[in-house]
Order: sequence, then structure tokens, then C-alpha cells
Amino acid sequence: MASTPTSVPSGGLVVRTATVDDVEAVARLFAGYLDFYEHPRDPADVTSYLAARIGNGDSVVLLAEDPTRDGAAVGFAQCYPTWASLELAPAWVLYDLFVAPAARGRGAGRALLRAVAERARAAGATTAVLETAHTNTAAQALYESEGWVRDITYRTYALEL
Repeated sequence: MASTPTSVPSGGLVVRTATVDDVEAVARLFAGYLDFYEHPRDPADVTSYLAARIGNGDSVVLLAEDPTRDGAAVGFAQCYPTWASLELAPAWVLYDLFVAPAARGRGAGRALLRAVAERARAAGATTAVLETAHTNTAAQALYESEGWVRDITYRTYALEL
């Protein structure tokens, strides 16, 4: 089941919504993402997690493909549609974004960010949010160049359960 692609002029990449047929390709990229954040997981668990998220419609996973590399998947973004209570409107959380190291610097991250914004707007969201590591300055520069603004009003807290 193919999804409607969004062509992105940046490097000729194509960004489209992943389907359950894409789980293996996304899982390979997701494993790299987990390694980057030093949270490696069993590949079967990663595949199962993604299959459930995509299959149940819990998340929107966008896949960046490079037609010059036989359509190879070079990056992904995973978003969770939710609600923004203060805005009384839908919102999207961009929870995961990763570009394979060999594909960096060719516009895949930018293309994915733009596709997230486009799809969030189309879904009626009034805001999209993301978090990244304080040390991930390359990603921060990309986000800010695309209009994402660092929050200076709220602090984020987490409780491990």
C-alpha cells in the first residue's frame, strides 16, 4: 500500500508517509537513531514497535527516499498527533527524526521537517513540538533555520517509571 509522495527539490529526495510495508526499512533507520542516543534495542523489538505504531495509526512515520540510490530510505521522522490544551486544538509531537550518516548534508533532514510541518497543518494542528539533546547542536541549527523556536517559557521534566 503506497502513500502519496511529496517531492522535495532539495537533492531530488522524496518524502512519503510510511506504511506497514515499509516497517523493515524504517526499522533499519530507527536502529541507527537508537544507537545515536545510546539506547540500542533488539531488532525484533524495534520492528514490532514500529509495526504496531504504524499499523494502529498511533503515529505518522515519514520516510525520506533517495531516487539516485534506487529509492533507498535515507531518513525518517515519527510524529504523534495529540492535543494542545492551551490552544484547544490539535498538535503534533515530532518525537524521532534521523538521517543515515552517509546521507547527511544533502537535505533529507530539512525535507523531513518541511513534510512534518505540511502534514501537521493539513491535519489541522496549530503547533508542532520537538525535543533534542542539548549537545545535538547540528540538529538545533537545522530546526532553527526552518523556523522552529527554542522554548524559553517552559521546562521539560521526566519521571522514569
